[in-house]
Amino acid sequence: MLVSLALVLAGGLAAGSLFRRLRLPALPGMLLVGILLGPSVWGLLDKKLLAVSPELRQIALMIILLRAGLALDLSDLKAVGRPAVLMCFVPACFEILGTVAAAPRLLGLSLTEAALLGSVTAAVSPAVVVPRMLDLMKQKRGTAHRIPQLITAGASVDDIFVIVLFGAFSSLLKGGSISVMTAVEVPAAVVSGIAAGAAAGTVLVAFFKRFHMRDTVKVLILLAAAFAFAGIEPAVRNVMPFSGLPAVMVIGMTVSKRYPLLADRITGKFSKLWVAAELWLFVLVGAAVQPALIRTAGAAVAAVIGTALLFRCVGVLLCTVGTRLTVKERLFCTAAYLPKATVQAAIGSAALDMGLACGGLVLTAAVTAILVTAPLGAVLIDTLAPRLLETEESPGLSADGKPDAGTGESKRPKR
Repeated sequence: MLVSLALVLAGGLAAGSLFRRLRLPALPGMLLVGILLGPSVWGLLDKKLLAVSPELRQIALMIILLRAGLALDLSDLKAVGRPAVLMCFVPACFEILGTVAAAPRLLGLSLTEAALLGSVTAAVSPAVVVPRMLDLMKQKRGTAHRIPQLITAGASVDDIFVIVLFGAFSSLLKGGSISVMTAVEVPAAVVSGIAAGAAAGTVLVAFFKRFHMRDTVKVLILLAAAFAFAGIEPAVRNVMPFSGLPAVMVIGMTVSKRYPLLADRITGKFSKLWVAAELWLFVLVGAAVQPALIRTAGAAVAAVIGTALLFRCVGVLLCTVGTRLTVKERLFCTAAYLPKATVQAAIGSAALDMGLACGGLVLTAAVTAILVTAPLGAVLIDTLAPRLLETEESPGLSADGKPDAGTGESKRPKR
């Protein structure tokens, strides 16, 4: 298995470096390496590694959720205003609606399976979007109307919103049928997960303030709490509705809210953890892909994704209605909200791991969405930014066109 791990790390790093040299996101390159190394193509990965692949991908998901919770600053949403709040959920809801409209006819899925598929493919990718928005902030391009801040803040919450929806729809499918009781249990599971995460986060903050320890140890304790919530979910669900994903995310948010100094320090450590986690996540997701399914259903999957993206564009445009954004700025926001990668890799294979009938199609759609939209979105952002966004020369304005207080400088989001 050590040779397989070496292939995953070396192949993922090499492919990522090559794609970066081509000025493309590294993540699709890692996916392609996984497909080639996997059992469906070259078959170079040890079966033992493939057997524990679902657990390794689950670890990566826990890192994503904790990192997102720690980095999320709700004051960013307040500073940017109403459009940022709407961008957190409206485009994703529109994309899921588009998937529900197209997938049953083109892929033969039920409405609930189509909604699950939509929740997987709907999330925007901070890994592709956020670094480019930070570069635009440095250039002061589009900052007069806070375009980079708007997209950064919305994308941070968009992922969390979609992951919560995924948990809800997967619970519906595992239940086998939709009833009034099931409809009550799903939001109850989300609420109980949020409450448990807030309670655990509060206890951990008190513990960290009371006892001195290295930040690395605190990171390990947070990871242990996240793994525990994910691990006990099946047992707890036998007693009461409960969802572990919101619990993990809220732990990070609680630490960020109650102990911001610590959150700032350990966010960097989680970013370093993510360097390794994204390698095994994307390569192992690629290894789970079935090329035969891509060949047979690829055209229909691409049509569903294309339809859903059109719905998403409409949702983004609606979020900016009534603002002072120009037509060019609104078009840029639409293009910047297209890339997908991280969340699709993290939860794209989860339906397959759960044994759901639609699992293979969901994974195929997730991989297709990454391979198509991540490079496309990156190229569109880099190409359209100089053409559609003006460099700021006047005091900053809010997303609603009102002057900011103070110097007018854009607030740099906490990452």
